[in-house]
Amino acid sequence: MKNIVKYIAIAFSASALFGSCVSLDTVPSNQFASSTVWQSPILARAAVNGVYNDLYRGFYDSGNDNRSTPLDTYSSVMDIDKNWRSSCVVTQGSMTSSHGTVSDRYRMYYEIVFRANDVINNIDSVEEMDAKEKGRLKAEATFLRAYAYYNLNMFFRGVPIYTENVGTDDAKLTRSTEAQVWDQVISDLTACINEPNLPNKTNDGKVSKGAAYAYRGIAYQNIGDWAKALADFEAIGNLGYKLYSPSNGAAGNDDFFKMLRPENEGCDEHIFKVNCITQSGQGNPRSIHYGNRVTGGSAWNNFLPNPGYVERFENADGSQFDWEEYCPGYKDLTTEQRIVFFLRDGLKDGTTGRWGTNDATKWDIGRYNNMVAYCEDGGTAMENYYLNDGNEARIRRAYENRDPRLEMSIITPYAEYYGNAAGVGNHTWVLRWPYILDTGEPYDIRTDCPWAFYYLWRKYVTEGDECTTRWVYDQDIILMRYAEILLRRAECLNELGRTSEAMQYVDMVRARAGHIKLSDPGYKGSDVSTQEGMREKIRNEFYCELGGEDSMYFNELRWGTWYDLKFKNYTQYAHDTRVGSNGLMEIWGKIYYSNTPVSALEGNHGAWPIPQKEREMNPDLTQNPGWTD
Repeated sequence: MKNIVKYIAIAFSASALFGSCVSLDTVPSNQFASSTVWQSPILARAAVNGVYNDLYRGFYDSGNDNRSTPLDTYSSVMDIDKNWRSSCVVTQGSMTSSHGTVSDRYRMYYEIVFRANDVINNIDSVEEMDAKEKGRLKAEATFLRAYAYYNLNMFFRGVPIYTENVGTDDAKLTRSTEAQVWDQVISDLTACINEPNLPNKTNDGKVSKGAAYAYRGIAYQNIGDWAKALADFEAIGNLGYKLYSPSNGAAGNDDFFKMLRPENEGCDEHIFKVNCITQSGQGNPRSIHYGNRVTGGSAWNNFLPNPGYVERFENADGSQFDWEEYCPGYKDLTTEQRIVFFLRDGLKDGTTGRWGTNDATKWDIGRYNNMVAYCEDGGTAMENYYLNDGNEARIRRAYENRDPRLEMSIITPYAEYYGNAAGVGNHTWVLRWPYILDTGEPYDIRTDCPWAFYYLWRKYVTEGDECTTRWVYDQDIILMRYAEILLRRAECLNELGRTSEAMQYVDMVRARAGHIKLSDPGYKGSDVSTQEGMREKIRNEFYCELGGEDSMYFNELRWGTWYDLKFKNYTQYAHDTRVGSNGLMEIWGKIYYSNTPVSALEGNHGAWPIPQKEREMNPDLTQNPGWTD
């Protein structure tokens, strides 16, 4: 699949539908007659590859930021850079039924549905293809249709169900209910599981029974059928999938980090993924969106880890992280004053460099900088908290004594990052504040917004000269991996009242990263002997294991926690020392912007509006509660 043939423009038998009431603009410019497609095994295989190709378009579509915005941007995991915030209408209060973000998501998944339908309903007519291959390809298309309906249901909570090829005049079905769409997803995935020619396990990005079990189990979770979901997740454990852990959980291992690297993208942990190659328009876009200005020549850091997400990572002994433990006096300071703990060493002596003011458009080059100047609220009173020779070491302890997945997922203050910058080449940079220079000593990491100090992603970000041309990084986009299945398995067991059994699967995930097990006698974290205590712990594990991988938005919707976490004041932990609403913040909690809620998203599981254009062309499509056209 790394050398998968790009989608060959084919006129499917349902091409009359493309451009009809579902507003799909998918008519290819170079068309083959439908009868020709289904008489040729080569073209039929290309048609299936075309359905796969639409998956990639959900992560990168040239000139279309609506599709390439990671789903976790909508979750509490991360926020969008201040320079790009207006493009995230879901969290900025500007979402409407006519916005491109809404229509593009709707259209994208229906493109998959209709292309999959054409394969499902026609591939049996390919005479020069054996029955086994037909069965496998039909199952692949059926899975992809189920995957599309799964996403549509999570966004819109009930959509029209099309399983046959229909023409323009017939593509005007009313919305099926949310429950009916889940039934369709389950039915399709059951057909995949029952297809004898679909392999149990694949490593090349193609559909497997393991992927079908995974998403059917998730569908069962969404309808609250924990027993059936558990059975599906258990079945995956018998198909050959396992955690990537060559070190077997040895202390100090970096298996978690390496598991997501390109050299291990075919490992036994990866269940379903989107293939990327080193070719413009077919590479992994996360590296440029997640990276920084010393990544791959110069990336953008559009999407930034939220401080609340980072604080979910426990201490090494499993206890809850608390700033006061590492920076005494932290809780007594205002949010703005807490900057003093994050300043680089030597500022009492004065440092010549760049001073970024609150106004991002202004720069004073060579301004005399000192510790007091950076303490916007408190001035000289902050001197008692600042260590001129040791401030950096003190703050490092707050990150080094943590769940190892933190440092393997996030570039934290004063941590090193091996990158590549134009004019410099490969080098090691450090995330320091205030930023001074990246093209020479002291080699500070530069971001798209060097007037502010943010956490940065390490996950999915290239190192050195792995990629020096934008958009061509060949690291596959992992959509489902076995660690997530283990956590879902633990969740099902706990919801079924089998709390003690759930612990072993959480421990497997923690141990792989070298983090303390819940069953370890030295574990000092929260009580996990009760169902509620274990539920909180399992959910936190989802964040620490999967943050930034596009799993958490749908999980927060499923748990009913999304609206509060994304839009309301921080309430995760009783000891929380930050103030203000969620949104883009500097590391110490200073808010650059707050998320603006849309009242219609608060109910009905955060359902998006049905696109206005679709309702104009099909008046029988009802709108979701709270939304207007």
